[in-house]
Amino acid sequence: MSPVPPTIAHTMKPFVSNTPALVYQFELHADGRVAFPYLSEGCAALLGLSAAELQAEPGRFIELILPEDRKSYLDAMHASAASLSGWNWEGRVWIHEYKDQKWINLRSTPRAMPDHPGSVHWEGLMTNITASKLEQLEVTRSRARLAELAAHMEHVKEQERTRIAREIHDDLGGNLTAIKMALMMLTQRLPPDQPQLAERAAYVDALVDRTIDAVHRISLDLRPSMLDFGIVAALEWQVKEFEKQNGIACSFACPDKDIDLHLDHATALFRIFQEALTNIAKHAHASRVGVRLQLLRQHIVLTIADNGAGIALADRQKPQSFGLRGMSERAQALGGTMALADAPGGGTVVSIKIKLSSARARIMADETHEHDSAGPHTPAPLAPRRPAPTETSKKQQ
Repeated sequence: MSPVPPTIAHTMKPFVSNTPALVYQFELHADGRVAFPYLSEGCAALLGLSAAELQAEPGRFIELILPEDRKSYLDAMHASAASLSGWNWEGRVWIHEYKDQKWINLRSTPRAMPDHPGSVHWEGLMTNITASKLEQLEVTRSRARLAELAAHMEHVKEQERTRIAREIHDDLGGNLTAIKMALMMLTQRLPPDQPQLAERAAYVDALVDRTIDAVHRISLDLRPSMLDFGIVAALEWQVKEFEKQNGIACSFACPDKDIDLHLDHATALFRIFQEALTNIAKHAHASRVGVRLQLLRQHIVLTIADNGAGIALADRQKPQSFGLRGMSERAQALGGTMALADAPGGGTVVSIKIKLSSARARIMADETHEHDSAGPHTPAPLAPRRPAPTETSKKQQ
């Protein structure tokens, strides 16, 4: 190993003395040998080895790197050497002298060594990034905990909605039905010479009917019973309800009728779908909506396309866009993703992709392999509607 010319060390000294990092030169020779021609005085503070020790045994540096990080270090080094592009790597080292683990960042610029064909020379900096890395990891963990808490709160909220919906449907619905039957018996016993009483009874009967309808509607809003029939039936029902309530033509397509999704996941996906339709009704000014649910290998993909005004990028990033943010977070809680794109010819395409995490997913993927060859499909808002579910399938249990 040839020493660094004194002129280079002399030139670098003013810079090195004011740099709180390890300034180094590193060489990788064609036969695999490595060398550190130059190491600044920061070597001992950063790595627990003096510059002389590391120069005498350059192989000790990779021994400092934790075993699980060595592959990424070597991959980054060889990639930089092959393309003569910048080497930027961060990983963990174990400092034996301090019995401590550090995160370090390595940034260097390579150049070929004309006198040694196949060899590469780097010059760069190693810095201690432990504090910032630990802060970054803590932020990541905090976000993960917040996501878990949000998912748990959504789960608890759905359970509470289910409980309230059942109590409303069973208790209030049962009581209202009993009131209606009792009112019918009383009406039959009213004296015929007092028509005003019959008129009041008819008014109360109509009021009871309206209340029964309200109970039915509220319980459906809290927790649609169609989810008990599966995600396909629930989405198909919601499409028809959306079309009836908003007067916007809406089509639904699902080539895979037997999609077996866990109830919690089905409920979360259904809520994302409801929020997407709500956004369309409020903001899109669309006249047609196309919905497609399909199974692609071990993923379920739900795509909603409209022919409305679209969503500007600035609107997607607005701090108050809680609807879009909630949809995205629900998808992430399912281990999936949500993507927004402009629809061909105008409008917006919302795509939700979640993974089927069960053996059932593999069976379903094999059974529907023929659908995979066509790739993901964006529904056209002008696609013809599928037949609506029968009234029997919609009847509340």
